[in-house]
Amino acid sequence: MAKEVLVMKDVSKEFKVLKRHEGLKGSIRDLFSRDYTSVMAVKNVSLTVEEGEIIGYLGPNGAGKSTTIKMMTGVLEQTSGEITVNGLVPYKERTKNSEKIGVVFGQRSQLWWALPLIESFKLLRDIYMVPEKDYQDMLELYRSLVDIEPILHKPVRQMSLGQRTLSDILAAFLHDPGIVFLDEPTIGLDVSMKAKIRELIKGLNEAKKTTVILTTHDMGDVDALCRRIVIIDEGQKIYDNDIDHLKNYFGSYRTLKLRLEDGSWHEQVIDENKTDVMHVIQETQKKHRITDIQLEEISTEEIIRKIYEGGKAS
Repeated sequence: MAKEVLVMKDVSKEFKVLKRHEGLKGSIRDLFSRDYTSVMAVKNVSLTVEEGEIIGYLGPNGAGKSTTIKMMTGVLEQTSGEITVNGLVPYKERTKNSEKIGVVFGQRSQLWWALPLIESFKLLRDIYMVPEKDYQDMLELYRSLVDIEPILHKPVRQMSLGQRTLSDILAAFLHDPGIVFLDEPTIGLDVSMKAKIRELIKGLNEAKKTTVILTTHDMGDVDALCRRIVIIDEGQKIYDNDIDHLKNYFGSYRTLKLRLEDGSWHEQVIDENKTDVMHVIQETQKKHRITDIQLEEISTEEIIRKIYEGGKAS
């Protein structure tokens, strides 16, 4: 039986937001005001994650992803419901929880800016009290997955964005946590570095059976790493299943690409159960000369976009 490393049961988070008034008088009035309104950032979300899974935790901006992650990591206390991570209640046992998780949040580095990477690793080894043998074994694993020698003795401040991101991910896995939270790990990186980061995450997950919760807007990350995705919108979970199920649900959708005589491409997502592809082509030909036609399977990115726009998946 697979081990459950993260369990959420009907978790909600409510924030009280002050109703602010305009102008100087309004600002002074706000200092003494108790006129608050309640905002539900997360609404009755339940989720179970098993050891070794890589979960894509997706949603549009403002959907409640960051709030959920902050509750999982113990930064925020839920308003209602229950959360356990590695058997611990995150906000009650923040220190113990921190010992068993790894976190990479956007561009916020946990490395020491002026020190070479290897010195940051040594400091983290001491902070987490990692036995020397385990530490050396982890470095050897890193060497087997990625060429880290060129950056080990390089000060973090001299690294490129891609090198810093890679280094932060290595640092997050260094103490062999049970679960690692990665927030937009490939944002701003070029195609080559994105591929390297994805291979590193996949390799560490396979080697250490580390559970990974990945939040990203890059569907390339999702396709490369995640078998299962969870989608949250307006604070509520609207999808929790594998990618193949999602693609099968939208199996009748295709992306029709038409190249026009001016060289531009006209792209449209079509549900073949409702729309005749040839009809679309013929209607376009009435207005423009078509020089090329491509019909492709709908991408994960297009599927997610359709769900955000109000489509359903079950």
